[in-house]
Amino acid sequence: MLTGKQKRYLRSKAHHLSPIFQVGKGGVNDNMIKQVNEALEARELMKVSILQNCDEDRESVADSLVKGTKAELVQIIGNIIIIYKESRENKQIVLP
Repeated sequence: MLTGKQKRYLRSKAHHLSPIFQVGKGGVNDNMIKQVNEALEARELMKVSILQNCDEDRESVADSLVKGTKAELVQIIGNIIIIYKESRENKQIVLP
């Protein structure tokens, strides 16, 4: 579980990132969770954007991504979800 200070730090790190994945009409499926998990292993911190044609609301999309990848939800702002998962092999971010 992330503390408030750690979330603030991760939000500042994620500010300059571009969303890598987009959740659209199909919603979140197993293949997407697998790809997001691989990307998190490589990057640790990433943004996911939710398209307007997505049937699910942003909280349920964030919840299914976090549960599927066992990551931490940093922030939901607008249609962007920021998630963090500590990498096993190539750790880059040192939390305060």
